[in-house]
Amino acid sequence: MSKNYVKTSTGTWEVVIGLEVHTQIKTNSKLFSGAATTFAGEPNSQVSFVDAAMPGMLPVPNKACIEQTVKTGLALNALINLVSVFDRKNYFYPDLPQGYQISQLYHPIVGPGYLEIDIDDTVKKIGIERIHIEQDAGKSVHDVMPSSSLIDLNRSGIGLMEIVTQPDIRSGEEAMEFIRKLRLLLWYLGTSDANMEEGSLRADVNISMHRPGTPFGTRAEIKNVNSIRFIGQAIEYEINRQIGLLEEGEQVVQETRLFDAAKGVTRSMRGKEDAQDYRYFPDPDLLPVILDEGFVQGLKDSLPELPDQKKKRFMESYGLSKYDASVIISDIRTPTYFESAVKNAGEKEGTAKLIANWVTTELFRVLKEESLEIDQSKIPAASLAELVNLIQDGTISGRTAKEVFLDMWTTGKPAKIIVEEKGLLQISNTSELEQLAENVIQENPDVVQKYKAGKDKLLGFFVGKMMQLTGGKANPKIVNEILVKKLSE
Repeated sequence: MSKNYVKTSTGTWEVVIGLEVHTQIKTNSKLFSGAATTFAGEPNSQVSFVDAAMPGMLPVPNKACIEQTVKTGLALNALINLVSVFDRKNYFYPDLPQGYQISQLYHPIVGPGYLEIDIDDTVKKIGIERIHIEQDAGKSVHDVMPSSSLIDLNRSGIGLMEIVTQPDIRSGEEAMEFIRKLRLLLWYLGTSDANMEEGSLRADVNISMHRPGTPFGTRAEIKNVNSIRFIGQAIEYEINRQIGLLEEGEQVVQETRLFDAAKGVTRSMRGKEDAQDYRYFPDPDLLPVILDEGFVQGLKDSLPELPDQKKKRFMESYGLSKYDASVIISDIRTPTYFESAVKNAGEKEGTAKLIANWVTTELFRVLKEESLEIDQSKIPAASLAELVNLIQDGTISGRTAKEVFLDMWTTGKPAKIIVEEKGLLQISNTSELEQLAENVIQENPDVVQKYKAGKDKLLGFFVGKMMQLTGGKANPKIVNEILVKKLSE
C-alpha cells in the first residue's frame, strides 16, 4: 500500500494536503513603513504611525520586499506577474489596528510554479499556486496580566510572503520534506530567515480525506504550525480524526483548528472562512505594482547557486554520493567549509570524498555535542585538509587520525605537530612489517591452516594481530598486501 493511502477495515482513504506558508521577508524595514523589523525588541518599540493605523497615515510599498518576493518566485520556477494589486482583507482582531490586512488576492505578484522534493529515492514536483505579499498583524500577549490581554505592535506591518501550494501533498512525510526544502531555498536566497522558532516561518496545513476516485473531501485547516516535527504530528492526528468521523457516518466540518503540541492533538478554533467573508477589494491607498521585464531579469541574473544546483555540482565535480552531497548542502555554511577544505587539501584522487566523510561524521558529531555551528568549528577547514593529507600520504592511519582529530579540537594544534609530539607516525617500512607478519603467522599455525582451507575472512585476524603489535600504527594497506602474499606461499 502506497504511503499516499491509508488502509482501514472499511477500505482505502487518500490523504490530500495543501500548505499555506507564511514567511517573513528579510528586510530592515516593514512592508509599508520605515519601522525596524528586529526580532525580540522591547514591546511597541518598533511601531510607526502607519503600523499603528493613525488617521491620515498612508502606506508606501517597500521596494526591497518586492525584490525579495520576486527572487523567491524565480527560484520556485514560478511566473512573475508584471502587474499585481494590493487588496484589503477585512476582519476584526485586537492586534490588527487598521481593522483590515493589506494583502493580495485577485492579482498576486507571483503566479504558478513548483518545488521538487526527494521522497523515497524519487523526485516529486509540488505545485505552487501563487505567492502574494501581505502585512503581518501584531501580537496579543495573554500571560502578563491576570485579567487583561496586552498588545505588542512590533510585528504589525512586517512584510510576509504567503506561499500557497497546490493540493499535491499526500502524506505528513511529504509535507515535512516540502517545508525543509523550502526553508533551505529561502536560506540560500537570503529572502527570509525562515526561523520557525522565532515565528518567521509558519504554516497553515489544509487536510482532507476521500476515497480514491471520488471528489476531494471537506478540508480542515490547522493554523500557524511553527515546527516541522509538529507539522508531521498534526497531520497524523488529523488524518486519524477525519477518518474516524467519516467511518462513523459523520461529516468533517470546514473549520480552522489549532495544534496543541503538549497533547499532540488538534482542536477547533473557529469556522473556516471563505474569501467572500473577508470582503476583499483593491486598496484605494496603493497603486498597482508594475514591474518591467528588465527588472525581473536583473533579479534572475543575481540569484545565487541554489541547493539543487549545488548538490548536482558536488556530485559531478567532487564525485560525492547523492546522500553526502545532500547532507553537505543542507546548511548554507557547510558547503563553504567543505569547498575551502578541498581547495586547501589539493586535487588528489579521493580527497573530496574523504573530506566529505570527515565533515559529515567526526566534525558534525563534535559540533552537535557542543551545540556549535560549522562556522564556529574549533578546527578550521585548512586544518582538516592537513589532517586528510596526512592520511592520504600514509603518514598516519585513519584510526590514528581520529585520535589526532580530537586533540586538534581540544588543543587547537596543527595535525602535524600532534603526530610528531605523540609519535604517531604510521609504520610503512616494508621489511619491518614483513618480519612482524612472519612472527604472527608462525605463532598461529591452526589459523593459517583454516585460512588456506578457504576461510578468507580470517585475514582480518592476522591484520588485527599486527595492528595490536604496532599499537595501531602499521599501514593497513601494506599490512594487507604482505599478509596475503605470505599466507599464499
